[in-house]
Amino acid sequence: MRIRKALNSPILVFVLLYLGYVISYIDRSAISLALSHIGKDFHLGPAELGVVLSAFYLGYAAMQIPGGWLSDRFGAKKVVIISIILWSLFTLMTGLAWSLASLLVIRFLFGLGEGSYPSSALKGVAEIYARKDRPKMASLMISSNYTGSFIAPLIIAPLLLWLGWRDVFLAIGIAGILFAVLYAVLVKRPEAYGNYQPEIGVAEGKANTRDLLRMPLLWKIVAIWFALGLVNKGLDAWMPMYLLTARGLDLKTVGLLVPLPFISAAIATAIGGWLMVKYFDGREKYLMIGSCLLSGIFLYGMYTAQTTTEVIAYQAVVYFFKSFVFAAAFALPTKILAQRQVGTAIGMVNFGGQLAGFVSPMVIGFLVSYYETYNSAFLFLIGATAVATLISLTLSASKIRSVQLANANEA
Repeated sequence: MRIRKALNSPILVFVLLYLGYVISYIDRSAISLALSHIGKDFHLGPAELGVVLSAFYLGYAAMQIPGGWLSDRFGAKKVVIISIILWSLFTLMTGLAWSLASLLVIRFLFGLGEGSYPSSALKGVAEIYARKDRPKMASLMISSNYTGSFIAPLIIAPLLLWLGWRDVFLAIGIAGILFAVLYAVLVKRPEAYGNYQPEIGVAEGKANTRDLLRMPLLWKIVAIWFALGLVNKGLDAWMPMYLLTARGLDLKTVGLLVPLPFISAAIATAIGGWLMVKYFDGREKYLMIGSCLLSGIFLYGMYTAQTTTEVIAYQAVVYFFKSFVFAAAFALPTKILAQRQVGTAIGMVNFGGQLAGFVSPMVIGFLVSYYETYNSAFLFLIGATAVATLISLTLSASKIRSVQLANANEA
């Protein structure tokens, strides 16, 4: 009886979705840690490697809004399973790449495969939890991003030294496929969990998407997360290479240092939704403004740091404050929008972040190649935080309340 109750619990679904997110971040983080090995094998410089990093995010960004629409149209479970299988297959194929061109195509397809997961995972949360619980559960869910990024170097760095980069991608790709099978077996239809609202028809779905695309408030959230996403994806992609080349550390040390900022990020993201509801209800813009501003200040600290210890310490603080923006950007739509709109809305917000993931690694790669220093890259990221702060100033508390009231009757 107790086992049966556990299998029917929303907590099980949440845990599996959380683990899926963790696996996705381990899979995508592997490329950053393997970058120097791949560069040597394929004789690639920083500019080419930046394009390799960005290829994933081009595909990933392209699938955000379609992935959200699919999860709203067909439900979260189907989209989640297909997404895990696809990204795991292309993770596996990364280990089989034979040239720069093949690597670019595989990484782009990898991004397409994984692109449906964020919106479908958060749609899954909306299907099994009541409205009042969604912001805190959504922010707790996306804290998995940083849990995965924290775990990835601890797993991938030793495996790279033991197996080599190709076999690492083969191993984690197979693990992802096995997890997809487990998810398919254990997760039931959303009606079994008590808070499900029937899905809308195709015609209504098109109208629903048009309404969201015409919502200025949502586009402002997208723009804020795009600007902070430049920082997020730029640091995620290039910090291992920066520590190896500019700071002269070895791979083993980098594997130990890179995870540290993700601990602070995971904590901030996990509590971000709760903090927003508890202390910034109706004042969400001030959480956004303060977090963007502080991210920029401590990013400047990274830029001027004299020692590696200072770099990592400042990075941990940057990750802490930018993660409040991350949590708020994803939790706010679950708070103010109807359940039938959540998947598409999350897809729009994540589109901004993942478009930044395409832009930032490539821009940083070209800046480093051109100036032969990372100083210009840090100035680029500091400018991005300034843009995010300015956009946050334009958010309207009254507009947020009006959207929330308009959707308040749906559970």
